[in-house]
Amino acid sequence: MLKSMFLGSAAALALAASAHAAPQILAPPAPPAASVQPYVKVGGPVTVLKHVRLIDGTGGPAQEDRTLVVQGGKIAAVGGPELAAPGGAQVLDLPGHTVIPGLVGMHDHMYYIARPNMDAAGHSEPPLMVPQMTFSSPRLYLAAGVTTMRTTGSVEPYVDLNVKSLIDAGGMIGPHMDVTGPYLEGSGSAFIQMHPLKDAADATRTVAYWADMGATSFKAYMNITRDELGAAIVEAHKRGLKLTGHLCSVTYPEAIALGIDDLEHGFFVNTQLDPGKQPDVCPRTSGDPTLLAMTPDSPEADKLIRLMVDHHVALTSTLPVFEQRVPGHSPLNPKAMAVLTVEAREAYLYARNLTNQAPRDRYADAAKEFQNDLGLEHRFVAAGGLLIAGPDPTGNGGVIPGFGDQREVELLVEAGFTPLEAIKIATLNGAAYLGLADRIGSIAPGKDADLVVVKGDPSKAIADIENVEIVFKDGIGYDAPKLLESVKGRYGQY
Repeated sequence: MLKSMFLGSAAALALAASAHAAPQILAPPAPPAASVQPYVKVGGPVTVLKHVRLIDGTGGPAQEDRTLVVQGGKIAAVGGPELAAPGGAQVLDLPGHTVIPGLVGMHDHMYYIARPNMDAAGHSEPPLMVPQMTFSSPRLYLAAGVTTMRTTGSVEPYVDLNVKSLIDAGGMIGPHMDVTGPYLEGSGSAFIQMHPLKDAADATRTVAYWADMGATSFKAYMNITRDELGAAIVEAHKRGLKLTGHLCSVTYPEAIALGIDDLEHGFFVNTQLDPGKQPDVCPRTSGDPTLLAMTPDSPEADKLIRLMVDHHVALTSTLPVFEQRVPGHSPLNPKAMAVLTVEAREAYLYARNLTNQAPRDRYADAAKEFQNDLGLEHRFVAAGGLLIAGPDPTGNGGVIPGFGDQREVELLVEAGFTPLEAIKIATLNGAAYLGLADRIGSIAPGKDADLVVVKGDPSKAIADIENVEIVFKDGIGYDAPKLLESVKGRYGQY
């Protein structure tokens, strides 16, 4: 009885969780400061996009030869070629281009993990360090079409909060931000920059403090205990905020029972079937045996997916970071490589070569796990689950802010979703989780003018989502190629 009462209370709090955070995530738009103006391509009070293909983010079919009117930071009107441009409007004639909603990146970090003195054999020296990419990350996200992002675990939360404030005030370039508090991590972490929680009371204090500081979401990490996680969830929900988790010590069913709102990394980090799993301990296997055993058509998968759907627990797909485990699967994107520092690119190519040149049988399990997860994510959506998307750009040069968000959409198509379904997952679904679907995530009159102009037709060739030319945020159009040029050779440095 007490357990069912707790779950009912947690569910009610979770339903209200986004109401508090939403207005903080989408601050009232401010005019771009002088330092931002060089990257503004379209900045007039009224803009009209003519002869565009429209993918509205709802999953509906692409609409040909449409006209969009943007005014006062909002989508004022959507119509056919006959829709007249208001007087004084800046008119962009864009045949051969597609407009999609701004991407809502739901696992987007602001840092780059550094492995000191890494060599071609993959050896490095401790400790792992996590330098903040305060300048390059926000620009990379916006250049790729990410207009709203969740940091999904902060290493320098004061920095992230200050960056958000600068962006909101028009003094810095970047997306709208849902700033996640510092990682809620237990003892035994590999990251020296993380605070190890002492107990449940410490978890409560940590959530309370960072909520007071302005964090709008929280993330549990690999070594947290059930008591600590439960306390953090209660405190977050009490404050109208949501909590997600990259888990290991706590299994998915245990976290669901505690009232968690979201589970990160698809089904890759669930440890419920790992042999010898001990309560509150992250096993060395880190979920690999569970994913190998939990095929998409297995009874264990059906039971877990039903549990998640029944408890309204969202799932964040982060396929690009796990693609790196599969030899030969990840393309080498020249535009992405160009934004890395020499050192970051060298470290990535070392790791990439070690994987790609190894005998294929060494990575057979990784390839099977990847395929199992693709199938499980598809089954989750078919069962009515809310799938959201992000790449997890943490320190693998194959997963870079912005570029990784685009690649995530492409991999959702590989998972069996149509391009239109994949775009919806990466836009409207994220907005729905954040409680912002009435303002962003799809294209309709009255909604915020967060739009991406790409050359080509992603509804037929999803790779065209990479051809970003203009990104509108609150009706201001930013020059995507110019933003990329401004951070060329810098990601990994600042």
